[in-house]
Amino acid sequence: MSVLTGDRIETRRILHEGQPQWVRLDGEMLHLADGREVAEQEATYLPPCDPTKILCIHLNYESRRVEFNAPPLVTPTYFQKPTTALNSHRGVLHRPDNCQYLNYEGEIAAIVGKPMRNVARDDVWDYLAGFAPANDVGCQDFRDTDAGSMLRVKGMDGFCPIGPGIVSGVDIRESRVQTFIDGEEVQNGPVSEMVFGIDYQLADLCRHITLLPGDIILTGTPANSRPMQPGTIVEVAVEGVGRLSNSVAEIAAPINEVGHQPTNSPGVQAVALGRFKRSD
Repeated sequence: MSVLTGDRIETRRILHEGQPQWVRLDGEMLHLADGREVAEQEATYLPPCDPTKILCIHLNYESRRVEFNAPPLVTPTYFQKPTTALNSHRGVLHRPDNCQYLNYEGEIAAIVGKPMRNVARDDVWDYLAGFAPANDVGCQDFRDTDAGSMLRVKGMDGFCPIGPGIVSGVDIRESRVQTFIDGEEVQNGPVSEMVFGIDYQLADLCRHITLLPGDIILTGTPANSRPMQPGTIVEVAVEGVGRLSNSVAEIAAPINEVGHQPTNSPGVQAVALGRFKRSD
């Protein structure tokens, strides 16, 4: 059955009494498979999947392309986040105290449900487990290094919160993604604005890369990614799917000053603050 059709099904995973547990949401309660219940507000969430890889598209929403003042997109390009970047609903996003540009990017995560290799676009939906809100967090202070791989910008520990759960039975093509900072909307983009659809991205990637159950594909963000400040709450809502919430806190910078250090160049500011030069 296609992930787009059928009854809406949501699966969440929590840590309960020291063990990971799959749960079902019913109102304000989470129901464990053995019959026990946990109040949703008291739950400690875990990421709802165990990926072998997290693959992300660089630039995909038309509003973001226009914001970047980029030419029309001909083909997508991708990057990876390490699996250690995984974070969960209500997890904390940490900004090192020598950095200032910790940006949100509200996105839809597509989660693989069956092994995928050389799958046609029309068949992609049959291979997915479902969708989840995600935040492609990036420390733009490191934008001047790694030659576009985004490894340090997007790959730091905890920089891929996803959840609360995985949802199927929703036609994600009719949804939109929104981001909120302390309750104020800061991003809003419909899936129809994607230059390369979710089916295109998965079919493109799995031509040469085997995608395994639990793997995550982050499918792009609309315009208006901006820095988050310590003490704020960032939320990513995907229509029909759910709402991911995380807090932002500051931590000490690494004690070993080896390698590239945070910078505040015009290029860093352009991406972090949306200050791109216009040609018109």
